[in-house]
Amino acid sequence: MFNRVKGLFSGGLDDPTVINVKWNRERLVIPLKNGLRVPLSELRAALAERTSLPPNAFKLIHKGAVLKDDSALLSAYSIAPGATLQLLEINAAPSAPAPKAPKTEESTIAQIRAELAQVQSNLQPGVEAFIAALSPDTPNATSSAAAPQPIATVTSASAPTPAPAEKPAVLQGTNTLTEQHTKLGELLLQALLRLDAINIESGWPDARAERKGAVKTVQGVLDRVDGAWKDAKARGVS
Repeated sequence: MFNRVKGLFSGGLDDPTVINVKWNRERLVIPLKNGLRVPLSELRAALAERTSLPPNAFKLIHKGAVLKDDSALLSAYSIAPGATLQLLEINAAPSAPAPKAPKTEESTIAQIRAELAQVQSNLQPGVEAFIAALSPDTPNATSSAAAPQPIATVTSASAPTPAPAEKPAVLQGTNTLTEQHTKLGELLLQALLRLDAINIESGWPDARAERKGAVKTVQGVLDRVDGAWKDAKARGVS
């Protein structure tokens, strides 16, 4: 089996058809000898061999959506050459809480909204603090027309320097911006997985639309985090 997989994914790094897979802090580059017209199961098997994880022990995520059908071709998922997928071990994400009452469309919508509210209350403050920390300092503007002012004498009555703002709870325990980026990314991905794990009956269009909107919102937050980090890295921030 693995010999056949190696044949399919044995192209060199110069091959124009490659897929990047983020796994924790690692980035795996998977060359596709036969392009994107191979089933997801083949990519899963190749990744299992590279990571030593069982093929059923991880999920693959593309643009916030979990790739579920292993028999579908990669091209069917609108995956473009050079795209980046997320590999998340299944035991790394908590499962969605089981409903206590008989499941209805209304209770499902409430569950989706509760999940989104947790992201907004627990993760959003950390996201804003992280992005603010990455922003370049804005120099104070000075007016050339202003007359010189005497330097004020600092006395003991001067107001004390305010203490640095405390880290949001979600960022407690992180010491570097890299650690903050990794933690926020993992928590947002877990939120996407929990939303995906919510079972929605075929006759519940409102719940389906609610989840679609929630996924779009959480994915937007994740894109902000990754975009701000990418811009900061380009400026040499680490």
